Amino acid sequence: MDMTIDISTTAPAVAIIEMHGLAKKFGASQALAPVTLTIDEGEFCALIGPSGCGKSTLLKLIARLHEPSAGEISWWGDDFSHVGRTGKQLAFVFQDPTLMPWANAGANVRLPLDLAGVPREESAPRVRAALEQVELAGREAAYPRQLSGGMRMRVSIARALVTEPNLLLMDEPFGALDEFTRNRLDEDLSELAWERKLTAMFVTHSIYEAVFMATRVIVMAANPGRVFAEYVIDEPLPRGAGFRDSVRFAAHCRELSALLNEASIASRSVS
Repeated sequence: MDMTIDISTTAPAVAIIEMHGLAKKFGASQALAPVTLTIDEGEFCALIGPSGCGKSTLLKLIARLHEPSAGEISWWGDDFSHVGRTGKQLAFVFQDPTLMPWANAGANVRLPLDLAGVPREESAPRVRAALEQVELAGREAAYPRQLSGGMRMRVSIARALVTEPNLLLMDEPFGALDEFTRNRLDEDLSELAWERKLTAMFVTHSIYEAVFMATRVIVMAANPGRVFAEYVIDEPLPRGAGFRDSVRFAAHCRELSALLNEASIASRSVS
């Protein structure tokens, strides 16, 4: 059975995130100029651009880790008080694994369920399932110091998945990993997002990662941070390792590289 799906033939999606004139200042510094953007259900949206262009700031505004200085944002067509209800779960994966060093992998993954008051008999199978999804089945008892960098990041992702999110936000989670481990995690996460029908936003500095993972790439410019261009990657999902060797992958990388270069020039011309 063919398990790929052509994103160009899917039905119109429901808007998960809608931003209208969303902006952020830190003191007198304009970190993010007004952004108007919609993220649809099922999209895997990558954010890419030069340093200081507001990629992480935008992601943290969506996660409500920052409050906007201007503009509006809605989640599933409503305010943030509705986030966390059935079908409206949000999870955030940071650049560093941020694991508790004194706790084993199982306890680290279980943390959000403990904070939510989920009984242990209910949380235990969810923790096992989350670790299995990131290929760490049977490693519940391992401590962070006993795990490689890639494994620690898998635990961090499992901690996000254990809440069964509908929207997954990731702030360059694989940036510190070697290329082999990063490519493997890209493949695993891409397949997992497709299987679970996740909506995802992913900050990265890698053109190759953005092309491999995303259905749409938001190219940002700096000084101030702003959306410079949008680039759709209309390729079947999920994408395996062979996609990286394809002519289409190389073409997307060239086109996105050109856009990123234009965004960098635009950033310098304003500064």
